[in-house]
Amino acid sequence: MSDTSAAVVDHAAALARRIATHTARITIIGQGYVGLPLAVAFANAGFPVTGLDTDIDRVTALATGRSHVPDVPNEELQALLRAGRYQATTEPAVLAESDVILICVPTPLGKSKDPDISYVIAASKEAVSRFHPGQLIILESTTYPGTTEELLLPLFQANGARIGEDLFLAFSPERIDPGNPTFRVKDIPKVVGGATSACSRLAAGLYREIVPRVHEVSTPKVAELAKLYENVFRNVNIALANEFSVMCRYLGVNSREVIDAAATKPFGFMPFYPGPGIGGHCIPVDPLYLSWKMRLNGYEARFISLADDINRAMPTHVVTLVSEALNDQGLPFRGTRILVLGVAYKRGIGDTRESPAFEIIAALRRKGAEVSYADPHVPALWVDGARIKAVEVTEDELRGADCVLVLTDHPEFDYAAVAMHGRLIVDTRHCIPALPHGCGRLVRL
Repeated sequence: MSDTSAAVVDHAAALARRIATHTARITIIGQGYVGLPLAVAFANAGFPVTGLDTDIDRVTALATGRSHVPDVPNEELQALLRAGRYQATTEPAVLAESDVILICVPTPLGKSKDPDISYVIAASKEAVSRFHPGQLIILESTTYPGTTEELLLPLFQANGARIGEDLFLAFSPERIDPGNPTFRVKDIPKVVGGATSACSRLAAGLYREIVPRVHEVSTPKVAELAKLYENVFRNVNIALANEFSVMCRYLGVNSREVIDAAATKPFGFMPFYPGPGIGGHCIPVDPLYLSWKMRLNGYEARFISLADDINRAMPTHVVTLVSEALNDQGLPFRGTRILVLGVAYKRGIGDTRESPAFEIIAALRRKGAEVSYADPHVPALWVDGARIKAVEVTEDELRGADCVLVLTDHPEFDYAAVAMHGRLIVDTRHCIPALPHGCGRLVRL
């Protein structure tokens, strides 16, 4: 065996031993809705974990045991801090001491709906500048196919790294569903695609320490596409449900009743339900990463484009529903008091990224309505440069509103009270119980 071969075996085997014995030092770049639960999962497994983030306020809070993520209770975070298995920092110098680096940073869209991977590049450059032989680097941020091999790999190679020999590079898409009590990090299988077979083996071995199943694929590009396909699937089916709800309105039929009836079929059908629009860090963004990449390859992803058009039209449709409901009550838009229930993009969390509530509230205000909102997870909101503070959902607030508009079906809301006291209710989530009297007061999406 040559000296080079021995070195290959040494780096891979040494790192595999540190992973197996939970002595590998793990740094996770990005401590948001993805990075923090992942850090806690590894720390709970016994690994020494550092959370690296550029947000000073976030790091200060984490260092004192205050979590901003619903999936990570303060008590759990504090226990890990006391045990010395988790720490948070803004200092990238920690990367030089790390055996494993996971990149979990935002990948938003630019103003022209092109991918913005500046956070990924910045994080990768920090890791590259502190590279030492024997490191495992895993990108988890959702991105366009080819990012790992076309961008990250050359960065490390330019710094002298030998991929699969003294540096191990892989992509494993995040699958976090914030606020979901049934499927947490430990319950969700991981997909792993390494730049080489050695990279895949090490990355898969790492994740097997915290999840029950790891599915290895042939390349990082396959893993990148798997994540995009998951969210394209959801985006397209949500668009179908949204368009179906519009069709049902024309036909005078309750779309939820139809979908629930179809869902009784035990095979060949999966229910998706309409809503006021798409939100969050995945559905409105990820499919456009794929369509952008395909345009570079001379192909137009028509399904993605059509689904995006339908879903992004839903806020306007909701405003139309409110307008028609008010008109049926003989009320004008101008001066009308509208109470919005829920502004987060989904139930049970305070994440407002890409929430359709912004567009809907802005449109209602432009039409002259006086808009207030309630959300137990979002104490204040900026809309068109104006700061709006949340109100409590009291009987007086409900009775004082000309229209109650349900955008997010938080479990904390008392929907029976809304049904009892709301003078006019527009329900985009089908969470208000049927009204035995005055059915004209309730309009559903």
